[in-house]
Amino acid sequence: MKFRLSPLAATFAAAVWLAGCASTNVSEPAAGGAAGAAGGSQPGAQSQVATVNAGSSNAGSVAAAEQGLAPVIYFDFDSSLVKPEYNGTINGYAKLLRQGQSKLTIEGHADERGGHEYNLALGQRRAESVRKSLALLGVKEDQVEAISYGEERPVALGQDEESWGKNRRAEFKLR
Repeated sequence: MKFRLSPLAATFAAAVWLAGCASTNVSEPAAGGAAGAAGGSQPGAQSQVATVNAGSSNAGSVAAAEQGLAPVIYFDFDSSLVKPEYNGTINGYAKLLRQGQSKLTIEGHADERGGHEYNLALGQRRAESVRKSLALLGVKEDQVEAISYGEERPVALGQDEESWGKNRRAEFKLR
């Protein structure tokens, strides 16, 4: 009797094997930072990854720069907690968004360590953490969009802590 593996079965077997190679998920502390102080994430809440129009106007970014707001904040390794040192930046964006009809896209990023899917999820958690901090400061939900690029858009290409630290970030794109 001759055993023959169908292409569909082979594809399924390869997918199962690759899923087993995914990076290890490291848990984060449940409390801390601006989001943790308000109860952290909700078990039923879901994030959605959205697409961004790369040709959007930078007039909002000019307004943010005029107010001295940093266009990026950084995170610790494998963390999505907003550091207290960035509270002023978050407060500044909240004030700007509450004043007008501006909209903000928060782009979450990760360094190259970890699997592709894990880094996309980590980038999304970072963007969502900033979005939740803004919501706690009175920003309307429809003014903020949280997306992730994971490790796909590094700003530093080195393989050292300095480079990785620059890639663990959330960028603010005001429009």
